[in-house]
Amino acid sequence: MTTRKPDEENSDAAYRRVRLEDIATRCGTSLSTVSRALSGEKGVSQALRTRIQDVARAMRYAPAQEMGGTRIVLAVSQVAMLDYSRYQFSWYVLQGLKERAKVIGVELTTHALSGEDDDAMQALLNEPDIGGVLALTVDDPVFLNAMANLKKPAVLVNSEDPLMRLSSVLPCNRSATRMACDYLIARGHRHILFLTHPGRRTIEQREEGWREAMRCAQLSCESVDILSVTDWLPELAEQAVMAWFAQHSHPHTAILCANDSLALGAIAGLDKLGIRVPEDISVVGMNDLPQAEFASPALTTVHLPVQEMGTLALELLQDMIAGTLEIPRRIELACSMVERQSVSVAP
Repeated sequence: MTTRKPDEENSDAAYRRVRLEDIATRCGTSLSTVSRALSGEKGVSQALRTRIQDVARAMRYAPAQEMGGTRIVLAVSQVAMLDYSRYQFSWYVLQGLKERAKVIGVELTTHALSGEDDDAMQALLNEPDIGGVLALTVDDPVFLNAMANLKKPAVLVNSEDPLMRLSSVLPCNRSATRMACDYLIARGHRHILFLTHPGRRTIEQREEGWREAMRCAQLSCESVDILSVTDWLPELAEQAVMAWFAQHSHPHTAILCANDSLALGAIAGLDKLGIRVPEDISVVGMNDLPQAEFASPALTTVHLPVQEMGTLALELLQDMIAGTLEIPRRIELACSMVERQSVSVAP
C-alpha cells in the first residue's frame, strides 16, 4: 500500500473544489435545499438557511468564477417535453438546474430538439458566449454523435452515452427496481408482474433490475411475467391490466411498474375488475411523482432524486468548463423506497 505524504494530501485538497453535495452531507439535508438556501430562494427556514451558510463559509465554499456570465444551452428532447406536460419529472430536473444556475450566475438558454438536422441548434452552439451544453433525456444516436464531436463541454441529463464519450447524470435505474422488487419479495411475493413501456435504455435498466432481483431469489422472470404498453398513459395501463387479469389464469400477487403513471393506471384497472389493492394484489410505482401520494390507496413507490440530478449535471459541466475534469464520467444517483398503502404481505 502506498503511503501519501501530508503535503500531497494538502495539494489534492487545494485542487478539489467544495461542492454543494459536500455542504448537504455536512448539514444532513438535500442538495436542492442547500441550493435554495445559498441562492436566497424561499422554502428554507431561517435557522436552516443560517446553518447552511455558516457551513458553506467554514468549508470555504465559493461558486467557481469560470462560468460567471457564460450561457449554457439546455437541449430538451421531445420525450422530455412530453413528460414535462404530463408527469412533472422533467419539471423537477429543470428546477434543480435553474436553482444551481442562479447560484453560479449563468444563463440557461433552452432549445427544443426537433429530431431532425437542427441548423438552429448548430447556430446557437457557434455563438461565442456559449460555454457548454446540457442535454435532457436525449437518446438519439445522431445527436449523441454530434455532441461527442463538439468542441465544447457537454453533459447528458437523465440519459447516457453507451460509448462513454459523454459525461452523464441519471438515477441508478437498475438498483431502483432491484430495491423495489426486493421489497416485494421480502413481503412474501413470489410472482411479480413487471408493467413497462419499453424503448429507452433507462427503462431497459429498470427491467434488468427487476430480473436481477427475481433471479437472485430464484423466481420466474420470463416473458409471461412482463406486460408492455405503448405509452406512459395511465389509461393504457388500465386497459392492459384489465385485459391481462381478465384473460389469464395467473399466479401474480404483485405488479412492479416502470413508473408511477403506469402504477396508477394499474390500480384503476384492478379496481374495475373488483381486485383489491393491496389485499389481493400489491402495486409499486417508480419516480415518486406528487400524484402518487394522493392515489387511493396511496402508492408505494421509489423516489428518484430528480432535482439533485439537475444540480449535479450543472456542477459537472462547471468543472468541465473550468478544465478540472477531462475524462468522461457517468454519475448515477441512489434512489429510495417510499412506503405507503399499496403494498401488503402476499395473500
